[in-house]
Amino acid sequence: MSTDASAPATTSPRRHLPEAPLLVAAAGGTPSRTPVWFMRQAGRSLPEYRAVRAGTAMLDSCFTPDLVTEVTLQPVRRHGVDAAILFSDIVVPLKAAGIDLEIVPGTGPVIANPVRTAADVAALPRLEPEQVAAVAQAVRQLVGELGDTPLIGFAGAPFTLASYLVEGGPSRNHERTKALMYSDPQTWHALLAHLAETTTTFLRAQLDAGVDAVQLFDSWAGALSLADYRELVLPHSARVLAAVADAGVPRIHFGVGTGELLGAMGEAGADVVGVDWRIPLDVAAQRVGPGKALQGNLDPAVLFAGWDAVAGEVGRILAEGRTAVAEHGTLGHLVNLGHGVLPETDPDVLTRVVELVHSS
Repeated sequence: MSTDASAPATTSPRRHLPEAPLLVAAAGGTPSRTPVWFMRQAGRSLPEYRAVRAGTAMLDSCFTPDLVTEVTLQPVRRHGVDAAILFSDIVVPLKAAGIDLEIVPGTGPVIANPVRTAADVAALPRLEPEQVAAVAQAVRQLVGELGDTPLIGFAGAPFTLASYLVEGGPSRNHERTKALMYSDPQTWHALLAHLAETTTTFLRAQLDAGVDAVQLFDSWAGALSLADYRELVLPHSARVLAAVADAGVPRIHFGVGTGELLGAMGEAGADVVGVDWRIPLDVAAQRVGPGKALQGNLDPAVLFAGWDAVAGEVGRILAEGRTAVAEHGTLGHLVNLGHGVLPETDPDVLTRVVELVHSS
């Protein structure tokens, strides 16, 4: 073993944030205030985001550390939210691994060569940590600038990544995805196993660089029946969440339209289960079961309804969160939207929501 006194000490880049309300609530403690942040808070609703992104393609932005840092910090500065979430995209690890794809404005990710056979799956490239070094660098920069505000890491869940790969882009009905699931489950499981490894590598790179929590997005899981989710998706999401458990940070799992899946999603291993706006938060607590924190679940469209309506809905969700904690064994409540901030949202309304939650 080297005894060179000039060798740098090996220390974890992760900050010690014992009082951060989001981390306290996620762990079942009593936070100094109810924490609030917004999915897609670093995005198109902010004029400063549009200005700094002007002329830069989305995926290029996601691999530019200084730009990722600036965009991630913008909503923290403007709104005073209780967490930053790494500016990224679902398909970043696929792009980094060498898959030919682009994000087409107005459409979303488009895959040049969709994955639909066993041979296609076998040919998929592995993601190596050095391929997302730019993302890790952005995390390190953010950790140095965020003070006592936690940073949430970002990754897409295996099913959602698989849907993009199989469909070739966004899909309303996921017909090709489900056809592969039902007709060739062996190839399907091989695909999701590969993507679970990709997602784990991506999250590990962020964790090693210092993120304080991670969120696994399963954007399209709501297209599945409970039986299909349990058999064909849950084991792979659980593998990802288990693979990062030793980092000791809160693991958040969120999907859209997943009211009927919440119990199973709670079994996947996350510490916090995200809830969309389609069911009341206290009902979601009963479905998820005790021992988990909940995140959510203001309808993003409510933000367009005028302040009296917004304030009323925020009050309702806070009350449902308190009921979940008091009566259903929920560990804590992280206030959020039930999905992402819509592009036309007035940023001042978001700021007022943060102020209202903090004062309640």
